[in-house]
Amino acid sequence: MTTTPAVYRPVSVEAVLDAPLSRWLWLVKWILVIPHYIVLFFLWIAFVLVSVIAFFAILFTERYPRPLFDFNAGVLRWSWRVSYYAYGALATDRYPPFSLGEEPGYPARLDIAYPERLSRGLVLVKWWLLAIPHYIVLAFFMGGFRSGWWGGGLIAVFTIVAAVVVAFREKYPSDLFDLIMGLNRWVLRVVAYAALMTDEYPPFRLDMGGSEPDGRH
Repeated sequence: MTTTPAVYRPVSVEAVLDAPLSRWLWLVKWILVIPHYIVLFFLWIAFVLVSVIAFFAILFTERYPRPLFDFNAGVLRWSWRVSYYAYGALATDRYPPFSLGEEPGYPARLDIAYPERLSRGLVLVKWWLLAIPHYIVLAFFMGGFRSGWWGGGLIAVFTIVAAVVVAFREKYPSDLFDLIMGLNRWVLRVVAYAALMTDEYPPFRLDMGGSEPDGRH
């Protein structure tokens, strides 16, 4: 009997669909997450500045300074939790914590493996030239990316459709949840790559479902 080896995934995006979900809370979540949006606005300014510093650090040392890496991973983690609660998925009614940490008890989780070495050559081109094909796809998925939350695009359309179904049938369509997770997973993989946090090029595919396929790493 042969065992299929687990696939290494530097960016792991997982989530659990909460049930039951409120039929109408989604109508006011845009108000409830305003405090998060304010904080994330400043965190994403810091994220960009940290990425610039990391660029030069990688260029000269082939290493992403661990404290800077942990901060930027925390910003992505926080943004994913807010998006999952709000209009990137609307798949939980549990208010997201104000935290850069892992928060394993929250239904939306993001983990980025810390790279011991990164390519000096790739750091010059991956965030703009190599990522261009993905940027085109993501523009269709998201309709924009603003200070840590998605705005419009295909993800928002599917999320609102799911919310309407919940409002009338009190059940989040599982197939739609799997698709929304696949779209968000694609987005977060590309963001981590463009932010210089991994050298592994994001795949052009939808890995749908709440769990990473074939294991996390």
